[in-house]
Amino acid sequence: MKFKYGMVLTFFAFLIVLGGCKTKEAGSDNASKQVDTNDTSPVTFTFFNAEGAGKDIDTNKTKLGKMFEEETGVNFKMEHIVGDVNTKLGVMIASGDYPDVLVPGAPDKILEAEAFIPLNDLIDEYAPNLKKLYEPYLSQMTDEDGNIYFIPFGAEQGYLPNPNIDQGAFWIQRAVLKEFDYPKIKTLDQYFDLIEQYTEKYPKVDGKDTIGFTSLTDDWRFMAITNPPNHLAGYPNDGEVMVDKDTLEAKIYGNHEHTKRWLKKLNEMNSKGLFDKESFVSNYDEYLAKLTSGRVLGYFDYGWQAAQATNALRSAGDDDKEYMALPIVFDEDIKDQYIDPPAFVNNRGVGITVSAKDPVRIMKYFDLIAKEETQKLIMWGIEGETYEVDEDGRYYQTEEQLELTSNQEFREEFGFTYFEWNWPRGNGLFSDGNAWEPRRQTEVARANYSEGDKLLLDKYGVEVFADLFAEPDERPWYPAWSIELEQGTSAQIYTQRKMDLQRKHFPIMVMSSLKDFEGAWKDYTKEYSKLDVEEYEKTMTEEIKKKVESLN
Repeated sequence: MKFKYGMVLTFFAFLIVLGGCKTKEAGSDNASKQVDTNDTSPVTFTFFNAEGAGKDIDTNKTKLGKMFEEETGVNFKMEHIVGDVNTKLGVMIASGDYPDVLVPGAPDKILEAEAFIPLNDLIDEYAPNLKKLYEPYLSQMTDEDGNIYFIPFGAEQGYLPNPNIDQGAFWIQRAVLKEFDYPKIKTLDQYFDLIEQYTEKYPKVDGKDTIGFTSLTDDWRFMAITNPPNHLAGYPNDGEVMVDKDTLEAKIYGNHEHTKRWLKKLNEMNSKGLFDKESFVSNYDEYLAKLTSGRVLGYFDYGWQAAQATNALRSAGDDDKEYMALPIVFDEDIKDQYIDPPAFVNNRGVGITVSAKDPVRIMKYFDLIAKEETQKLIMWGIEGETYEVDEDGRYYQTEEQLELTSNQEFREEFGFTYFEWNWPRGNGLFSDGNAWEPRRQTEVARANYSEGDKLLLDKYGVEVFADLFAEPDERPWYPAWSIELEQGTSAQIYTQRKMDLQRKHFPIMVMSSLKDFEGAWKDYTKEYSKLDVEEYEKTMTEEIKKKVESLN
């Protein structure tokens, strides 16, 4: 793995230059302190999470955290980001004052400031469980200087798809499927034909116009309209490129015939009044509100991104207004690849900073977290309280346990909310074959299904919703979108200019008249040809090959 670091904000540049040598020296000192490795006296470390918002808390105020403190003596004072993450991290860097443990989000600025200490020796000496968990990925975790500076989340331990689709898909309102007796739909044309037929029969919903199809285009979420050509052509979400499985060559698709075919279809839907004309001006909250309104028949998105809306629809209890995920492709002979293959995302993680008072005790705590028994405790909870085990050793949850573990107040009190992510953790399958995450256990998924879910599954002859999708092909580099590009390079500049270009031209191509589409596409590709595509593809291919080689 190779990390390339961006420039720190100009405001802090001078201070960082002054502080760079000091932080590196401090890191070496902290990592090599003579400490009592059996020390379990009470101690509190600081833990700052810049990945997302949350309630600040001492971990020993949770049931899990108290259990871990009793074993190790360690408590963490957890703080979460409020406001702008770059400003907060910039202040840390300028002052040289860091929490003991830091989850920085994108780690480039923290790494450039040398604020993380090397973890290699700590892992080797004090973390056998963590090393075992991450063994297949240690080379990917290693910087080009030979050091490991942070621990990524989610070391895959075997393939297991989520029974419910949390990745990309074309979603369709269940009322549409019900109206036409649950037809099998595979191609984009079939998908839009069904939406068109339904809209003709039901042009209004609660007195308002039916929206045939909407797209999310707000800010970085613009990917929800640029990524579909990739999926429709039978590729997984590798970001800006399609990667040949044999040659590992990365090719862009932004100006490819696949993208043209996708945009032309949206242009046709727009000409028929089936495309949401507000798609290019609605923000994320407005998009979610539309999905929950019952007016939208179809959309493309990633399940995690639309989850707030789909959860609201589930709570409302009107099954017809809920959506079903479909693995739509361009043509019948294309094998869909919507479900992610086993992957290791190595551009995010948790690190120990140069300000850490006792890196050894922190690493030993990380090692406790990484034990399989602890991971089961963090993910499933306590047998008899939050889950059960059947005679075959399979984990499941009763209706009461499902309700309990979905209660946010209980999740916070127990500690699920604070420990199930942003710490060392695995994913996939435990050694006994049970799912790492309860939501990926078939027994749990089926127990959670509504009568409407069961009807749909029965109509389509599958056990869980993921069964409608093809199994992913092996892609050892996946996902290519996690590859960090050095700021200011031709490859990085390409990504920014490409995004700006698409933001400008996609609305024009989709909203133009049918007769003007070809001209709009020609204008777009003419501008696209000015981008340094060759250098971007070359860089991505090199990095993908390096990643694959590091696994051998």
